[in-house]
Amino acid sequence: MGHPVKRLSLTGWIFVGMAVGVVLGLAAPETSRSLAPVSNIFLRLIRSIIAPLLFGTLVYGIAGTGNMRAMGRIGLKAIVYFELVTTAALLVGLAAVNLARPGAGMSLQGAETAASVAAPPGAASFLEHVFPSSVIDAMARGEVLQLVVFTLLFGAACVAAGDKARPVVEFSRALAEVMFKYTGYVMWLAPAGVCAAMAVTVAGQGAGVLVGLGKLILTMYAAQAVFLLGVLGAVMHIARVPARRFWQAAREPFLIAFSTSSSEAALPRALQNMERFGVPKHIVSFVIPTGYSFNLDGSTLYLSLASIFVAQAAGIHLSPGRQVVMMLMLMLTSKGVAGVPRASLVILSGTLAQFNLPLEGAAVLLGIDAILDMARTSVNVVGNCLATAVIARWEGVKFPA
Repeated sequence: MGHPVKRLSLTGWIFVGMAVGVVLGLAAPETSRSLAPVSNIFLRLIRSIIAPLLFGTLVYGIAGTGNMRAMGRIGLKAIVYFELVTTAALLVGLAAVNLARPGAGMSLQGAETAASVAAPPGAASFLEHVFPSSVIDAMARGEVLQLVVFTLLFGAACVAAGDKARPVVEFSRALAEVMFKYTGYVMWLAPAGVCAAMAVTVAGQGAGVLVGLGKLILTMYAAQAVFLLGVLGAVMHIARVPARRFWQAAREPFLIAFSTSSSEAALPRALQNMERFGVPKHIVSFVIPTGYSFNLDGSTLYLSLASIFVAQAAGIHLSPGRQVVMMLMLMLTSKGVAGVPRASLVILSGTLAQFNLPLEGAAVLLGIDAILDMARTSVNVVGNCLATAVIARWEGVKFPA
């Protein structure tokens, strides 16, 4: 008798979907472009999960602990950790672009200007935007940060109300459980959704784009790999987070984010897998959604790399001091715009204008943005998964090896 055939896991099918998508995109670009509705349906279904899942997990996470002081402590630790890690990401991007010099020898003349690019929001308007005027509106538009603020206050009110709020807290727990089941159903569509997303991307960009701006793409991917292995690897070692078990938990959200270029698509699985990994529910449900606005490791690394790349391509020399000023500006402007479509382009264009660098650079990068977005989004997701584990260790949680 032969060995029973091992069934392919969902992660395995996602890999197959990615590979088939690339082949389809190259072999049959016209057919591939018509697959856009398939990837859009998958992403729409994923977005339908976000608001109820966040509401349920956060309200139950806060009211379930019954301790607002603990949540305040976790919030402070999260912000300290986010700042340290995003600073490291900026420095890795800066080092990579100065060593590889991918923009040297290019010329930006004749490129189209990046059209209709909004300036990044100022500090005052960002602060105002964080507070929702209507939670229903915030849910409808997928404003993760507004939803987190509302739910934190709502959870605190449940703690203050005590026993009277118990039905609401129980409803939130049940809602979270139902949404995890709902996520399970939607995830069976992931291989088809991922295949379609990859096929559309490759068909739209063509294989030529991988050659034309190949040096920048290679520099970006190498820098993200150095950040993942060097910086996040060191963080895992210092915090004593078991690396193999962590990767098993983060692998599926990483692949979903990489293939769909959407952090939102990976959010439900990231919440579920980190809880299974052993991080307490109240830490997972607070740190990951907050990290989506404040801990964008892959995006901040990309921004430092892209802005210096544009200066190199335009033949403009930026002194080390000026580069540091640019990094400080990026650190501030990159916070809280995770929900803005093409957020990195918005921030990059604002930075280029501020430092009198040609806006054409943003238009050139827009051509390969889909390929760059896959790397930065997947690194964002892994960074946020690790943040939950680090803060859990900081709170005294022990993980089995």
